[in-house]
Amino acid sequence: MTEEFLHYIWQYRLFDKNAQTTDGQEVSVVHPGYKNTDAGPDFFQARIKIGDTLWAGNVEIHIKASDWFLHQHQNDGAYSNIVLHVVLDDDQPVLDVNGQPVATLELKGKFSTHLFNKYQAFLYNKTWIPCNTDVSTVEPLIWQSWLERLVVERIERKSSNIKRILNLNLNDWEETFYQVLAGSFGFKVNEQPFLLLAKSLPYTVLGKHKNNRFQIEALLFGQAGLLKDDFAEEYPQLLAKEYDFLKKKFSLNPIPGHLWKFLRLRPSNFPTIRISQFAALIHQSQNLFSKILSCKTSPEVISMFDLKASEYWETHYLFDKITPKSARRFGDAAMLSIVINTVVHFMFLYGNEKGNNSSKDRAIEILTTLPPEQNNIILGFEKLGVKALNAFETQALIELKNKYCLLKKCLHCRVGLSLLRMNR
Repeated sequence: MTEEFLHYIWQYRLFDKNAQTTDGQEVSVVHPGYKNTDAGPDFFQARIKIGDTLWAGNVEIHIKASDWFLHQHQNDGAYSNIVLHVVLDDDQPVLDVNGQPVATLELKGKFSTHLFNKYQAFLYNKTWIPCNTDVSTVEPLIWQSWLERLVVERIERKSSNIKRILNLNLNDWEETFYQVLAGSFGFKVNEQPFLLLAKSLPYTVLGKHKNNRFQIEALLFGQAGLLKDDFAEEYPQLLAKEYDFLKKKFSLNPIPGHLWKFLRLRPSNFPTIRISQFAALIHQSQNLFSKILSCKTSPEVISMFDLKASEYWETHYLFDKITPKSARRFGDAAMLSIVINTVVHFMFLYGNEKGNNSSKDRAIEILTTLPPEQNNIILGFEKLGVKALNAFETQALIELKNKYCLLKKCLHCRVGLSLLRMNR
């Protein structure tokens, strides 16, 4: 048994309707209260009729009544307005901070054992998701409303990380977008080195050379700590020479080159290729964030990331090592990932901070018009009969898997709640 399950029983009033307190008074729940996610009583502003009296106040829930004393609630003023103590096992009378008895409702034997067993089955099974065998039976309306909520949760959670960086940058949206976007060019493996690179090289410095792609590459590769070798070929030699001049001009300090990871990456994902592609973006886009905000549709946004590495990289993945010639373009999957995981979150955050609902709506609309992502999570749901139609739904399913299914938070999931209530 968990307190979380008792919270669920209480919140949805899934116990006997003729329940009584331990001293024999009838209990009628007018409103269970609002669940508290911070310190203090478990439910606020409940309205409960006990006997002939209607009480308004807070509710505290424990497995055992004695947990009240274990948690020292009898000495905490935050628990002075408890109108009902809800427990599984009333093993000890409880007194409030004034030494007065607290009305107690014991739930043992007052809820469905089938419901509890089903919850236990979810909690302890070892399938891919707790409701593996039942998830496809959930009604479409429940799915749709839950997916909408999950997308907002995911965007708000991701946006909070961006807000933290924005605060550090004194609300400079362009600089913050540049830094976070750089991090996204590294994807998971090289996200941190890319972010450090961007922080070491202000966007305003790059902006002074936005019309010269060679200088942009010199600055980026130099600050990345990748221009320290004695090169045999002319292009990296020229980059190193140009960077040496610009480094002194702007008093720059490069990051350590050893931070970059190449091992087990496909050559097209090498940081050298990504840096050159990022240079292309800087070169072709003045005021990056402002330009993004002006985009109205997903094709407009995606077109900004139709990037190609410079000519040298058509025959190289590493400096001084020639490979067969091919265009090193930013792939479709990479473009999709950047738009979904960076651009959309920035649009939403900007709308939130500026009170601009059209920016928030446009962020959501972009997700609905982008194709579904392809990864192991989406494939896993497809195997269970849950097929995503667009990026909006894949983002929701990723949030569901990572923040609910993996953590066994079935009692906080509308799908889980729906399945628990079936045939209880």
